[in-house]
Amino acid sequence: MDTQFLVDAFKDVFQSDDKIRQFFAPGRINLIGEHTDYNGGYVFPASISFGTYALARKRDDRQIRLFSKNFEDFGVVSLSLDSLSYDGEHDWANYPKGMIQAMINEGFEIEHGFDVLFYGNIPNGAGLSSSASIELATGVLLEGLFDLEIDRIRMVQLGQHVENEYIGVNSGIMDQFAIGMGKKDHAILLDCDTLDYHYAPIQLGDYIIMIMNTNKRRELADSKYNERRSQCERALVDLQTQLDISSLGELTIPLFEEYQGLIKSDEDRKRAKHAVYENQRTKDARKKLEANDLVGFGDLLNQSHLSLQHDYEVTGIELDTLAEESWKQEGVLGARMTGAGFGGCAIALVEKAKVDGFKEQIEKTYTEKIGYAPSFYEATIGDGAKEL
Repeated sequence: MDTQFLVDAFKDVFQSDDKIRQFFAPGRINLIGEHTDYNGGYVFPASISFGTYALARKRDDRQIRLFSKNFEDFGVVSLSLDSLSYDGEHDWANYPKGMIQAMINEGFEIEHGFDVLFYGNIPNGAGLSSSASIELATGVLLEGLFDLEIDRIRMVQLGQHVENEYIGVNSGIMDQFAIGMGKKDHAILLDCDTLDYHYAPIQLGDYIIMIMNTNKRRELADSKYNERRSQCERALVDLQTQLDISSLGELTIPLFEEYQGLIKSDEDRKRAKHAVYENQRTKDARKKLEANDLVGFGDLLNQSHLSLQHDYEVTGIELDTLAEESWKQEGVLGARMTGAGFGGCAIALVEKAKVDGFKEQIEKTYTEKIGYAPSFYEATIGDGAKEL
């Protein structure tokens, strides 16, 4: 993206354009491995070409001035390096503030303030992780401006810490990890418990990853997310009466099939089944991509959606419509919901030559059924957070 308009905006807002440095942190999609992270399983995310830009310059005093092109009505948020505690009035600016605080607490020397202009082009409410993107953009900005040597996985962990402790959202580490550790044309097979990870090449050839936003706000997601977590925890406790395991992610499919009768509730059993089968699909997906088997990979996406629809029950009519209509289209190898569910986005693997017809048909059917149109974004898989 040409960032000249951001340089001009920086000049306008801060009345200066000397020594501006530019940083970028992507958003992420999870290709497969949904609701496996808190069950001790694998996820398979990739960083995408949409994300958060941060233009910054160092100051001589201890003043920090933050401005977002996405929230211009808030104006410039001014604060001191000496007062970084959470403030509801500061709204979006709490994400960078939390990251600055976390880095100082970690012992990194940040002696001076700075001016920073943020701009994100991640679609709003799409579940592609704009908050983690802001955290990591702030992380690489501090690293660059103050010549800090920060282990990248440690920076990722600090981003999650900000989300959990400073903002107060009980999320896993996948978002920050995918954004901080992303690699062009690769996805990351990640064990969220151990942070063991492997890069897998994504050579899409004649295909693209199409992101389809339901444009439905995910108002149910948080309460249902907590409910699913506790159902899986109950299933685990039932299984532990005879199995020496500490998470559902340790189970193979044959072992689950043999012992699933221990789970007392039918509903809990379905949730556990999704966690176990989805974890296996995630490991299989890496093998398919390494073998450049896009057809096999697409089939895993379809199976994942069906499991999320019937066993985990987190899809809803909007996501089901996008996935099911995608399966009917010529040139589509696979499609599934991505993210927590109940709104947000679905992804499809679509042949480049068929993209226009695909979008037209999906939009028509979705609008007839749901009453408003979806949005489409073509994602390329890019690098993780860095200075531009």
